[in-house]
Amino acid sequence: MRFFLFLCISLHPEMVKLHVFNPEHDLALAADLSNFTAPHAGRQLRADLGYILALWAGDDDLVLVENVEDAEWRYRLLTHRPFGRFLSKEQIARAAIEAVEVWGWDKAVCTFLLRHGVAEQLLPSVDQLDEIRKLSHRRCAQILLAQLQVDGTTGEALYLDSLEMVLEHLNTVGKMVVKAPWSSSGRGVRFLEGNMNCYDKGWARNIIDRQGSIMIEPYYNKVKDFGMEFESDGEGHVTYLGLSLFHTSNGAYTGNVLADEEDKLEMISHYIPVTLLDDTRQRVSLLTGDFFKGKYKGPFGIDMMIVAREDKEGFLLHPCVEINLRRTMGHVALSLTRQLKGLPMVMNIEYDKNIYKLKLRKL
Repeated sequence: MRFFLFLCISLHPEMVKLHVFNPEHDLALAADLSNFTAPHAGRQLRADLGYILALWAGDDDLVLVENVEDAEWRYRLLTHRPFGRFLSKEQIARAAIEAVEVWGWDKAVCTFLLRHGVAEQLLPSVDQLDEIRKLSHRRCAQILLAQLQVDGTTGEALYLDSLEMVLEHLNTVGKMVVKAPWSSSGRGVRFLEGNMNCYDKGWARNIIDRQGSIMIEPYYNKVKDFGMEFESDGEGHVTYLGLSLFHTSNGAYTGNVLADEEDKLEMISHYIPVTLLDDTRQRVSLLTGDFFKGKYKGPFGIDMMIVAREDKEGFLLHPCVEINLRRTMGHVALSLTRQLKGLPMVMNIEYDKNIYKLKLRKL
């Protein structure tokens, strides 16, 4: 059995690995198409920020980018050091690639790599891709959330399979968050209060028709977004990598805090005990180790949040808003933190003069 050969459990020190940035991954999972065309914003994000994968690439690794010269310039501008192993898609077939690591695995990125000369045995099989897609369904986050509930935590999720049930639930609770089972940050999410308008009804009906169900969550009084980043070895062991303190706007990612782990813990401890974070980290590692055993090897992140209690007497931890079964901008932030001096800082993704830019500033 070809058990995750494409990620390679033990790599030879000189093995050449190709790194690929496909930030449209979540949308590709939702579409579940081999020939998926990402929206313009996704394509531009891929073209403008592909160089960031060099932050964790090895000395012999290759990083796929749209424009090699531009990537070299932007990477040096960010890190003040060179990286000379960028290549374009036209150069893939001539490279001696022995392993592949992508932002997230889906049918579309595999089709792209095959088309440009990557050997099939370096990529996941159809069955493995189907397993990754199943694990990326928000239902898995719901299952993990239920197992992480202890004193000091909150969170619940409900799956409905008809618009009538959605309308009935909204009528009962008055205000709620509605999410597509597969969706990217800021997309596939609606905040509803009162009556659903025609636009929201059409959107919800379309999600149910295409994805089979829709997820309903309470509308929490969110105080702070953050997450935990991990790595699964595919054999039952999960390694904790660090905290991700990030910012969102209307549900869409905008940036991360770059700081030492001690400083990030101190920021979170203003709201909840560090012991609760430690317990959650250990429980996530154990539970996901069992969950992903024989199914997924690679990086992933768990988005969490701190919410205010309804009685306004303190705060609660929501330990699993969603599971990102891929690399995340939190991983980027952790890699940058290890390389930069003068912390703490803020890392932002900004759209400036028709280009996505990664910018840093002092916190």
